[in-house]
Amino acid sequence: MSANAIAACRATRTPLVVFTRSPWARQEGDRWIEVATIDETVEALGSERKTVFLTQGRLMLAAFAKAPQHRYIVRAIDRPTGINALPDCKLILARGPFALDDELKLMRDEQVETLVTKNSGGRATYAKIEAARTLGVSVVMVRRPKPPEAETLSDLDAVMAWIAAHRGAP
Repeated sequence: MSANAIAACRATRTPLVVFTRSPWARQEGDRWIEVATIDETVEALGSERKTVFLTQGRLMLAAFAKAPQHRYIVRAIDRPTGINALPDCKLILARGPFALDDELKLMRDEQVETLVTKNSGGRATYAKIEAARTLGVSVVMVRRPKPPEAETLSDLDAVMAWIAAHRGAP
């Protein structure tokens, strides 16, 4: 979608701004490994068997079949198509936001050792980051892709000011 927006704005010579949530920032006690791609994520899990909580999205699931030694806990809204590629996997169908107490319970009950997530920012799914910090669970954090060729803002007032500054005459 970003590529289409960029192409359309170029073709019409329309200015473009991207409004997005601020990414999560590392806090004291976080045990993050930051990676850029899903392949780097799989590699960061290592070769020793561990229980891995996957919350990075269903479209990237098949990549984890390259590391079948791990036990995977997959949480998704809908059943992912690549789920059968994981030999040792538990699927949890649920929609956030999730409460901190629930995330703590899930990670304890499932004996999660590593959380895999994208750095999507925002409060709705931040409880998993807080739970990992509290329990000393390592996090493989997939960085956001490079921002598109547009100004990127995360403050609504700044976006509104940008729009006002780039608005054409009536």
